[in-house]
Amino acid sequence: MNSKDIIQAETHKGYKHYFTELLILAFPLLIGNLGHTLIGATDILVVAKYNINSLAAISIANSILFTIFIFGLGILAAISIILSNMRGSRQRTKKYLLSSLVFAFIMASIFTMLCYSTKFLVDKMGFEAELVPYIKEYISIVSFSIFGMYIYQGVKEFLQSYEIVKFPNLILFVAVILNLIFDIVLVFGFGPVPSMGSKGAAIATFSVRILMGIIMLIYVFRFIDFKAKIDFTYMKHLIKIGYPIGAALLLEFLAFNIITILVGRESGLLSATHNIITTISSSTFMVPLAISTAVAIKVAYYYGAKKSEEIKRYACAGLTIGTGFMVFSSIILALFPRQLIRLFTDNPDVLNIAMPIVLVAAMFQVFDGFQVVAGGILKGFKMTKVVSHCVFLGYWLVGMPVAYVLVFKNNYSLKGYWIALAVSLFCMGIAQALIAKYKFNKIKDLS
Repeated sequence: MNSKDIIQAETHKGYKHYFTELLILAFPLLIGNLGHTLIGATDILVVAKYNINSLAAISIANSILFTIFIFGLGILAAISIILSNMRGSRQRTKKYLLSSLVFAFIMASIFTMLCYSTKFLVDKMGFEAELVPYIKEYISIVSFSIFGMYIYQGVKEFLQSYEIVKFPNLILFVAVILNLIFDIVLVFGFGPVPSMGSKGAAIATFSVRILMGIIMLIYVFRFIDFKAKIDFTYMKHLIKIGYPIGAALLLEFLAFNIITILVGRESGLLSATHNIITTISSSTFMVPLAISTAVAIKVAYYYGAKKSEEIKRYACAGLTIGTGFMVFSSIILALFPRQLIRLFTDNPDVLNIAMPIVLVAAMFQVFDGFQVVAGGILKGFKMTKVVSHCVFLGYWLVGMPVAYVLVFKNNYSLKGYWIALAVSLFCMGIAQALIAKYKFNKIKDLS
């Protein structure tokens, strides 16, 4: 074997290590991400079996709520990025646990009030009259679950900076099972418990999220240094790094949820169909999202340590895994669309609307997998503003004009929105990958 073959063999072996490291870190994150999605998916799954009006109501209500509280979750994501970077440069980080908890509570208070206030606007949004009371009822209950969700997420982000991911994601996995049980009991009724429909789903979600937050507090309670000062400089840094992440998530969810609201004004059936397809796509999206989070943690750590070759290899491995998985899932989605929709409902009208859209969603998934990992690389570089700018470019400067032409000029209805989403993600992925490559070359030149 000549020297060139030896170098190639070592490179191949090296990349195998990075694939393995990312998968080991990402697997518990995947369980956690799936947990967040499946809590919502179990609500959809159970309520879809109850009746279509209840499904349409919670689809619209969740669209309104997610559009708001996803911004706060994005801000909290800065905890793991900042602390991973600090650990890479050998700084002490355990002292920030109390400040992280206080910050999470402040965010929860703000976003709970914002979400609850939206119930007073529902009457003016033009939804079908029979859906309005159920939408308002769901918002009134689920808004207060944000306290549990944000406390859980704040602790989870802190632990992720130390690559401690198994326990918090185990909690989320158990929460999914509990939510399914609570949904079945409260939506349909069981024994002395009456059938409550969409209200039962709201109570189930509230109960499970609050329980998650309490368990996480109990888990880290012994590590909290109550004598430590609340570090407001650290909190300002969290906002500086986190608000672009929150803005990016807001812009992304706003694009999806505006579609739910717009088609909900047209027909509750269209809103329900869109929500089912989004739930299916979101479930597979959790894999590249977990890879993206793992890549962000690794890149942030080695960016702090100033090791450019490590950054390059983790980035390439992450893009390969994330995009490769979504190619596989898009094939499954294209081959078995009817079977997947029937997991949620046998309603013939929903099936007829969904069939052509699922094929577009299959293409959409490949672009989504690539762009989310590319965004994770940029987050690791702490280039969170760039990520939010790319999201704005993709969804709003490209996607919305395409949607306008397809939906309002060519009567494509819901299918037109999904084509526009796919075009948006393609543009975002290309832009983020090119910027990440440019940033890496600058770091390499300086090292």
